[in-house]
Amino acid sequence: MNDLKSLLTSSLNMYLNIGQTMLINTSQVFMSLETKANEFLSNKFSQSISNAQIQCPQNVNLNLTNNSKISIRSMMEPLASYDNTTYTNLSRLVTFSILDENENEISIQTDMSHPIEIIIPRDPSIIIPPMILQNVTSMNYTPHNQLFDLHYLNITSSLSISIHFEFQPLNISLDYLFIYKFDQLPQLNTSINTIDGWTCFCPLNLSNETLYKYFINNQQTSDHQSIIYGLRELNSTEMMNTCSNTSISSLPITDQRFNFTSNYQLRIYTSGCYYLDKNNQWKSDGLTVGPLTNHYETQCFSTHLTSFAGGFIILPESINWNYVFANADFMKNKTIYLTVICVSIIYIILIIYARFKDKKDIKKLGVTSLPDNHQSDEYFYQIIVFTDQRKGAGTNSNVDFIIYGDNDETHIRTLADSQRKILQRGGIDSFIMAVPESLGLLNCIRIWHDNTGKGLSSSWFLKYIIIRDLQTMEKFYFISQRWFAVEKDDAKIERILPVAGDIEKQKFSYILSKKAYHSVSDGHLWFSIFSRPPSNQFTRVQRCTCCFVLFFISMFLNIMYYDLSTEVKTNNSTNTASLSFGSFYLNSQQVIIGIIVEVFALIPSLLLVQLFRRLQSRKKQISPLHQTLYKIKPDLNINEEKIKKKFSVSFPWWCIFVAYGLCIILVGLSIMFIIARGIEFGDDKTQKWLISILSGFFSSIFLTQPLKIIGLTIFFAFCCQNSYDDKEANEYLDNNQLALDNDEEYLHSFKKKSIFTYRQPIRVDRLNETEINHARNERLKEIHMWSMIKELLLYLCFITVLYTIIYSNRDLNSFLQVNHSRKFFFNSRQINCDYTQTDKNFKKTAKNA
Repeated sequence: MNDLKSLLTSSLNMYLNIGQTMLINTSQVFMSLETKANEFLSNKFSQSISNAQIQCPQNVNLNLTNNSKISIRSMMEPLASYDNTTYTNLSRLVTFSILDENENEISIQTDMSHPIEIIIPRDPSIIIPPMILQNVTSMNYTPHNQLFDLHYLNITSSLSISIHFEFQPLNISLDYLFIYKFDQLPQLNTSINTIDGWTCFCPLNLSNETLYKYFINNQQTSDHQSIIYGLRELNSTEMMNTCSNTSISSLPITDQRFNFTSNYQLRIYTSGCYYLDKNNQWKSDGLTVGPLTNHYETQCFSTHLTSFAGGFIILPESINWNYVFANADFMKNKTIYLTVICVSIIYIILIIYARFKDKKDIKKLGVTSLPDNHQSDEYFYQIIVFTDQRKGAGTNSNVDFIIYGDNDETHIRTLADSQRKILQRGGIDSFIMAVPESLGLLNCIRIWHDNTGKGLSSSWFLKYIIIRDLQTMEKFYFISQRWFAVEKDDAKIERILPVAGDIEKQKFSYILSKKAYHSVSDGHLWFSIFSRPPSNQFTRVQRCTCCFVLFFISMFLNIMYYDLSTEVKTNNSTNTASLSFGSFYLNSQQVIIGIIVEVFALIPSLLLVQLFRRLQSRKKQISPLHQTLYKIKPDLNINEEKIKKKFSVSFPWWCIFVAYGLCIILVGLSIMFIIARGIEFGDDKTQKWLISILSGFFSSIFLTQPLKIIGLTIFFAFCCQNSYDDKEANEYLDNNQLALDNDEEYLHSFKKKSIFTYRQPIRVDRLNETEINHARNERLKEIHMWSMIKELLLYLCFITVLYTIIYSNRDLNSFLQVNHSRKFFFNSRQINCDYTQTDKNFKKTAKNA
């Protein structure tokens, strides 16, 4: 960059005479080059570039001859480089240089008695947050002995900063006394005076924005880590003695505790003046922040010229613990207390549900030996059946099948389990089928059900079936994606599914259905509490805990930085659409706050999720498949060394205590700060904050995460069509994927004698075409009946709500008016009613009245 500046300067200087100026204006830099005679610097001069400005004092000695020509080069870049100690990311980078005839920079040194003044603008798109309301009047009713409303502010910084206070009284006729002290508590009464500074805020000093402003420059804050400041309202006598005079010289001192008659608003921000040294590092020595610094520009005083930038940050309001403890009454802060209590109760209820479902998931993992296996059969196949997640996909009907291979075919086999329900909605069921000998390469499977289920349970939506030869470990896919139902699709309950080739397994619809179900049931943290894959080590209890840690962290971040939004501006704007529900208001800004906070809260949540997911089991467990095989054939030899395991990072089993410990710490700290901040907010403001956090919460669950899952699923279905990347099936095909506690065991721990129930091959009577049509008609009648009942109930609910609204808002006067009109116009005793004459009489009476 320096070489480019030198090249541009050299090129432009060739064509510039004394008094001429050349401007270069691009989106990246604004540059001005002006030539002057040496005598020009003998007077005080000002140089502007865009909205930046430099003003040099008189008689700047450059040690040049009188006939020398100088060049003044001014540059401004849109944004300065960011540093987390200077916060220069909102400032322009301004560079001023004075060059001699040989285009060498001339070093200028002044003293602080005659400094160089520099105005450095900020990014014009900066958003200034609203002021924070200080609810100090509520402390008047609590016992205390404080003379000032004290606040603590951390000003630790590697480079010096200035502090800017802005107070806005809600009653502009009041006067205030402001005191402060660095690193210690300020004390001011009739017996002790330990303060570093003070001022009185009088109505005469109010700015056009009705603000009281106070400024402490960076030279005063240097070498200090904190500042404690206090404010109190002056009484009428003090106001007369202090603010009636044009010059305030006497410090009002009292021993009475403070008593505020009106609240006030507060905003604090820091600023700094910095320059780049030879190592391109920000420094602040020799620079002083000026009192004209405001939200949009920084005034700096310097003793030299180089590249300058201004630091700027608006400080979040620290929690006033004295106020919190003094106003921690439940009745004053019902909203924040009830919010924390309700969320905690919901968590406890969900934990009980999750633990119950975790135990149920253990049963689903058992691999069932088909009841019609023969004791003498020694060739085994694993059959994995995937039922869809859509409504009514599960069935209670009896499902039978025949498998056809190159070498042989099975007799009619039945999918059954006497100890648990199978083929349920979203279910994945694994079976062991024994046959006398290998069937060879499988060709197709004929599968059907007898439609004996009741209502919705008679139909079945089969996604696909995987059959694995346990001797050769070869897998065969049979894709269905169709209904087995008399009232849906093509009304068939029996289908022949051919073995799927690579083309069928790479179809978009098939890959999308696999990935979508697994992504929603496992990837969506909240949904997975209810639809978690049973074979996944990440339990429902752990998922529920991570969800509520995420929620509490989101609440904590939202409430701590709630006032840094443009909420007040949005609420006051007449052009912004908002919805109101009684005392609640919902606008777009509140929704945006919630979504942004959710994004930042994801970081600790993702760390906890990965910690839980990658925990090793405490004891090595035998897979459900192996358990069933061992019970079928105790002397069966299974070689596990052939199975290749992918490398993955995992944590020791005892890290579960670390994970739960982090959860407790994060939730505990979050609850503490949530309650403290809610007490400071007051009940009305807390209700608005609650709308913001709930909008972010529901938008995350029902909008952000589903859109992310759908987008990623469609992307991978299009771009990564790997038919072997089947997470849904691999969890059941892997050998070691579940850790059991000592008090849990798989459902299918049968006694040896009950493994096989030998029976002769049976002949199943399938439904013929006439029976299927009859079942279809009966089912359609049943569907129509339930549709009418639902519609009737819906109308009844609508009428009930309508009557409730109407009759709860009726007015007695309206009834009397209607009743009188009916009696007058529909009087049965009047045979000949001349309504025109009645109208004339009414008008005449009204005119006389």
